[in-house]
Amino acid sequence: MRKMSCRKGCGACCIAPSLSSPIPGMPKGKPAGIRCAQLTEDNCCGVFGGPERPLVCNSYQATGEYCGTTREEAINLLNELELLTS
Repeated sequence: MRKMSCRKGCGACCIAPSLSSPIPGMPKGKPAGIRCAQLTEDNCCGVFGGPERPLVCNSYQATGEYCGTTREEAINLLNELELLTS
């Protein structure tokens, strides 16, 4: 997997996948396809770098395989991965 930097304002990883662990503002986790409560209007993480940022979010590593070359491609790839793993 080729690592890459996140695209500013993408937010695909904060929308497409489900998260089973509690996150700030979503104590029961986050369903797939629903925006994270911490995702700002401009699709940036509101708790990035903060101690309240969940471990699952800190451990996510952007890669070309998951993020593609555009935000739309990232949403599609992560939606597909969600379907394959649910």
